[in-house]
Amino acid sequence: MSRSFLVMNPFGIGDVLFSTPLVRQLYEAHPDAKIYYLCNRRTSTFLKNHPLITKLFIYERDEFRAAEKRSFWEGAKMLISFLNDIRKEHIAVAIDLSLNSKFGLYAILAGIPVRVGFDHKKRGRFLNRKLPLEGFDSKHVAEYYLDVLPLIGITPRISPMEIYSDEASREWASRTVIPGKLVIGIAPCGGQTFGASAGVKRWPEGHFAALINRLVERFHPQILIFAGPNERTEVAAILAQLTPIAKEATREFSESSLAQIIALTADCDLFISNDTGPLRFADAHGKKSVSFFGPVDERVYGPFPLSAERHRVLTNPVPCRPCYKRFRLGECHQQVACMTGVSVDEAFRACGELLGEGRFLSPKVQ
Repeated sequence: MSRSFLVMNPFGIGDVLFSTPLVRQLYEAHPDAKIYYLCNRRTSTFLKNHPLITKLFIYERDEFRAAEKRSFWEGAKMLISFLNDIRKEHIAVAIDLSLNSKFGLYAILAGIPVRVGFDHKKRGRFLNRKLPLEGFDSKHVAEYYLDVLPLIGITPRISPMEIYSDEASREWASRTVIPGKLVIGIAPCGGQTFGASAGVKRWPEGHFAALINRLVERFHPQILIFAGPNERTEVAAILAQLTPIAKEATREFSESSLAQIIALTADCDLFISNDTGPLRFADAHGKKSVSFFGPVDERVYGPFPLSAERHRVLTNPVPCRPCYKRFRLGECHQQVACMTGVSVDEAFRACGELLGEGRFLSPKVQ
């Protein structure tokens, strides 16, 4: 029987995409193996299209908690059914990226004999091969994930992230972009990671509007704005500051599905973004990007692998950044100067460099 693996990562978009180099290298080391993935419902949107993944096991924490609240027995029945589904696959190795002891326990209960992962705050107690981890702070998260491979005899290497779309979404995206037109995607909001504090990850709305105006004037592109349904107010504020010509060239996609957004980022020639999910989609599609990082360390959570040919990461190097460390966001006393201190000129210049138009750009204007 060929070896089989279960990657366990219940986190969000970025964390799951950061694990795709690991999936690729599992396959390369064991091309006959079956690779399973435990993920949440949101990230299953794109993992279900991954050609190397045999089957997904959906773990949605809120659904399990809701069942437990209705009755202890309902919660227990739901968990037992979930674990039995995993047990039926006779999986040999669990790779636990959750940093949570309960997933190691789930692997035991699902009958998985080899359990590898991180021992963060002694939460690796149910793993039988583990690496100590204080936090993600000295290199990229994707590299930390790859560090577990030697525990199962695989020598890791740096390789790109991967993402795949479904055919219907790709067809929709092809009808959305204008053939032959330069397409620039923009994700100007903060995503869901920091909840109510997401604003600290946002380059100012006025800066985005000014940048769009200059890009349209200089490059005449189609502008696609990506945002979530809860971010319409921020998008409206940007649209209100556009010139008539820029407004005509711009479409926003706050109502589009996650699958459609993933497909549409594949059609962008350049992606401009805060530290948020769509940036990871564009990066995994191999797109050029200009990104803004402030509280979060771009060396840990930024584009991967970082390439001077594809990426420009912009930040204002104030002494207090990065203030998001060891999974905690520090209190800001500088009015988010790490973000607001990045000028429109810097961003415009970075875009021009990636578009191969650096020699045509105007001198820096304050």
